[in-house]
Amino acid sequence: MNAQQTGFTDRDRLWQSLEEGSQDWDLVVVGGGIIGAGILREAARRGLKTLLVEQRDYAWGTSSRSSKMVHGGLRYISHGDIKLTRDSLRERERLLREAPGLIERMGYHFTLRKGVFPGRIPFSLVLWLYDKLAGIKDHRYLSTASFAKHYSGVSADGLTGAMYYTDTVTDDARLVLRVLQEAIAAGGAAMNYTCAKSLIKKQGQVAGVVLQNVDSGAQVEVRCKAVINATGAWADRLRNEINPEKRIRPLRGSHLVLPREKLPVPDSLSLLHPIDKRPVFIFPWEGATVVGTTDLDHKDDVDQEASINTQELDYLLQVIQLMYPDRGITEDDILSTWSGVRPVIGSEKSTDPSKERRDHAVWVDGGMVTVSGGKLTTFRLIALDALAAAEPVLGNTPVREASDAIFQVPEVSADQLQTTDAQWARRLIGRYGNHAQALLNQASAEERELIGDTQFCLAECRWAARHESVLHLDDLLLRRTRLGSLLKNGGDSLFPALKAMCETELHWDDNRWQVEEARYREIWRKHYYLPTA
Repeated sequence: MNAQQTGFTDRDRLWQSLEEGSQDWDLVVVGGGIIGAGILREAARRGLKTLLVEQRDYAWGTSSRSSKMVHGGLRYISHGDIKLTRDSLRERERLLREAPGLIERMGYHFTLRKGVFPGRIPFSLVLWLYDKLAGIKDHRYLSTASFAKHYSGVSADGLTGAMYYTDTVTDDARLVLRVLQEAIAAGGAAMNYTCAKSLIKKQGQVAGVVLQNVDSGAQVEVRCKAVINATGAWADRLRNEINPEKRIRPLRGSHLVLPREKLPVPDSLSLLHPIDKRPVFIFPWEGATVVGTTDLDHKDDVDQEASINTQELDYLLQVIQLMYPDRGITEDDILSTWSGVRPVIGSEKSTDPSKERRDHAVWVDGGMVTVSGGKLTTFRLIALDALAAAEPVLGNTPVREASDAIFQVPEVSADQLQTTDAQWARRLIGRYGNHAQALLNQASAEERELIGDTQFCLAECRWAARHESVLHLDDLLLRRTRLGSLLKNGGDSLFPALKAMCETELHWDDNRWQVEEARYREIWRKHYYLPTA
């Protein structure tokens, strides 16, 4: 199958064409997170010959380790940034319309405490504006008794009630993959595990990149009209080849994942942490319960996967113990953790990470555009800004598609999908678009069965291995699916089935499987579980 049929570029064939120099490129996008994927999507709809490269796996960095929330950002209103909030809310509503099953509305209950700001009246005013900017009416006050009834087993000590509003939740890595799928179907090309080693310059202007195939070590020069650096926390590194300025302030946010039966919540319970008054959430996600997030300066090497530390673990456990003291939850109950590094634009004015602005910035240096910062929600707008900055080199390139939709309307609707579970059908359409039916068709009845408390099945693993540029076992378990975060011991109970699947689909022999299993276990233990000593 070609890219149009499967949704992802044939890596080997593309690398061969790069070595042969058989393609002329308008644009090279460096970075395979949500911003890079969004730029590839918008460039493809304009008919620009565009190549995206990612040094690790797609969504390997921040874009698979966010708080999973596509939200407007209530705190931006309190900071006076109405435009950012308005833009975020409009994009949130757009994504809800375009990708149901991938982006889902979720209720949030923010606890109110006597003498603690914000109280009921100021928060009601903020939520009134929040809903008005979104074009919906979705907030209300709950009494303490109603709140306690809604969250079984919660402690209402010291509460004066709660404010209810809605935002949305997603699988962030799957969002990246779905945007890439749309971009490639529209004519874009993408390669994971391909590093931009250096820039090619001609008369002081960027004229291309030197690429390295991470697995083979082979290098190739790729010439193009423009380069967009969308590498997030790594943005300064490539930019510093031209401009020595340091602008990225890496901030780490960590999360806990617990079994649903240990801490069942119907929607998001939100509160201000008693230590620093930062908002923290306890919310359902993918059949489990997530608690997060922290907000700390990340001083470790960004080339190493981020990991939760003991301070963060205790900080998040304190929230659980405050709200659910009778559950007796300890670190032994934790299924997994994840930590992401946010590429925040440093203001040099604030020592408090939480007070840094979360909007994006675009810089142009020697013909290269660098974009960083921003929010998951506004990736489309950030992509448009980056392309506008490249317009002096690329020229005016009008959109060639009839619609400005990020996601094309799938040819098969959820009620036409060959499954009796309507909610699961909606989910598959949201995550795979036009490929959802093919995914089911290629799998046995056993592979369609849901795994544990999750909504994932082995059919998705087979589809990803066959069609979605999986090179390593962690690609499959931590990003194509989230089984490594949702199952005990990183999902090792699936290894026998996955070994047979990878032998068939990826042509791994016993030795390759052993290498991949050892690699995965080490990654999971160090970076997706409890802090190591």
